[in-house]
Amino acid sequence: MATPLRTLTPDQRNTFLASFLGWTLDAFDFFVLVFVLKDVAKTFHTDKTHVAFSIMLTLALRPVGAFLFGLAAERYGRRTPLMIDIILFSILELLSGFAPNLTTFLILRALFGIAMGGEWGLGASLAMETVPTKARGMLSGILQEGYVVGYLLAAVVYRFVAPNLGWRWMFFVGVLPALLSLFIRANVKESPAWQAEQAKRERVPFGDLLRRHGKLFLYVIVLMTGFNFLSHGTQDLYPTFLQIQHKLPAATVSNIAIIYNIGALCGGIFFGTLSQRIGRRKAIIIACVCALPIIPLWSFSQSLALLTVGAFLIQFCIQGAWGVIPAHLTELAPAALRGTLPGLAYQLGNLIASVNTPLQTSVAERHGDNYGMAMAIVVTIALVLVPIMAGLGREARDTGFVTK
Repeated sequence: MATPLRTLTPDQRNTFLASFLGWTLDAFDFFVLVFVLKDVAKTFHTDKTHVAFSIMLTLALRPVGAFLFGLAAERYGRRTPLMIDIILFSILELLSGFAPNLTTFLILRALFGIAMGGEWGLGASLAMETVPTKARGMLSGILQEGYVVGYLLAAVVYRFVAPNLGWRWMFFVGVLPALLSLFIRANVKESPAWQAEQAKRERVPFGDLLRRHGKLFLYVIVLMTGFNFLSHGTQDLYPTFLQIQHKLPAATVSNIAIIYNIGALCGGIFFGTLSQRIGRRKAIIIACVCALPIIPLWSFSQSLALLTVGAFLIQFCIQGAWGVIPAHLTELAPAALRGTLPGLAYQLGNLIASVNTPLQTSVAERHGDNYGMAMAIVVTIALVLVPIMAGLGREARDTGFVTK
């Protein structure tokens, strides 16, 4: 039996690859900071909590980008706004490396958040509207784990670049994603679903559409708030946890990050594929329930081996649940809002969850730099609430767009 990847036409492969790489490189540019947070604080003569505020700003401004680029996607298609967005976040990443002081750095990271917020909704709608229906589960898992691959790339670059060239060069490398826009221009076609809808769609004001689908929109925001507490609660401060609480050197932190990101990648593909068989909601619930007993191993282990195993397993489960999200949200969204609602709801969830990093940092510092405790508290609560929210929603697996 052919795998979903083998069933794709060349045009579908190019579209999926562009969407995957866009999310990968966007995530790389975001996660660069989590590896050099303490180095940036030292350069700007401030504490880690103030620098962590830049992560909060990035997350908080992402809904603005999701809204602006989502509106552009509904009117002009997915392809052109995606190219513009990739160029924008690449330039802002480069400028972050030149920041002369903390204030400038914070402003640039806030603007970067706007650009980052636009990418996921554009890429997810373009990919899910283009690939065959029966391939959505696995490809959703692969697509979402572009975020993890970006984290993995950041870990690898950190190991070789930061110790030798300094933290600013981590951001200089982040300009390279701009080259992806050339690939998109040459090889990627517009979403066939969007093109088909344009021929018959009546122009309805965006506000009217949101009011018409208000309950769905609110539900997805709450769901994505929980999901963002899961991902950022386990990822953003984990390198700092290893550096500060366990006194591990940069090379070891990088190695552990590489291992747990491999776990995340495997989990996303596994649960994304599983969701095609048992449904999106059931796959999310199973992944979250499996993650709960892993928390003590992940956050309170004392040996390097157990920390690594715990990190691998927690990311396998949490990013496994995330692997279902691109397909689930695009299937839930009505056609007229498919370019806007998934990305905007996702990023509004990010906005609410943007307090995570400074919250965990302040709790940890008040308890003697106990980052393990701070992370465990947040993640446990989220792992209880997300399955409840998933169960309350509806199943929309295999909803038809245009392609079958």
